[in-house]
Amino acid sequence: MPLRTVTATRYVTPLREGGSMPAIVEADDDGMYVLKFRGAGQGPRALVAELVSGGIARALGLPVPEIVLLELDPGLARTEADPEIQELIKASAGLNLALDYLPGAVNFDPVAEQPAPALASEIVWFDAFTSNVDRTARNPNLMVWHGRLILIDHGASLYFHHGWQGDADGAGKPFPLIREHVLLRWASELAAADARLAALLPPQRLAAIVDEIPDAWLLGHDAFGTPAQQRAAYANYLQQRLALPHAFVEEAERARA
Repeated sequence: MPLRTVTATRYVTPLREGGSMPAIVEADDDGMYVLKFRGAGQGPRALVAELVSGGIARALGLPVPEIVLLELDPGLARTEADPEIQELIKASAGLNLALDYLPGAVNFDPVAEQPAPALASEIVWFDAFTSNVDRTARNPNLMVWHGRLILIDHGASLYFHHGWQGDADGAGKPFPLIREHVLLRWASELAAADARLAALLPPQRLAAIVDEIPDAWLLGHDAFGTPAQQRAAYANYLQQRLALPHAFVEEAERARA
């Protein structure tokens, strides 16, 4: 299902927990969203990672907030007193990414919460596949909302694409940082998760996910080709990662052992 596009109508409040300083905004569909700014320090690649990894999570049936594309008018900066926020809004004019805001959600506590082995295994598999470096005990990027575990903040995934030239040379590599995963201790069903989840990501599904990346996010100084060529490179890398022996799963099994 294609991503919806909404337009920001009101800047509500910043969320200063993250380095990119996302914000809660209201949109023209009367919904509230967590806006990830294209003009933040991490740049458009973080939005690409959010979109692609979030799309993969949705394809796998994992619990993630709805992802939307969000048009931001730089005129919204006029109502903000903070010069830093004004500059961020102006630098992010145009198309950004946002996630459905989950009011009342609380941070996951690995001491108090014990997810089911099947779900923990699926999340570990997903993070190993997408090379997500940011699901540790220090920063789980997991929320609990209405008693359900929700995955958030995937801007640090797909770390291979920083300084990338579009090759798939590293697609078959393991992901050693999975040893730091906050849910690894409960991920006792990785083999079953591998068999089930890999089958949900055929090449055409992966291609459809990366086809959602807007051209505007692929035109920066680090562009190695046209937007179409870059999208094809993302799809090829992810397809190769599944077609080759799953070293990322074997690494997670070793880390558990």
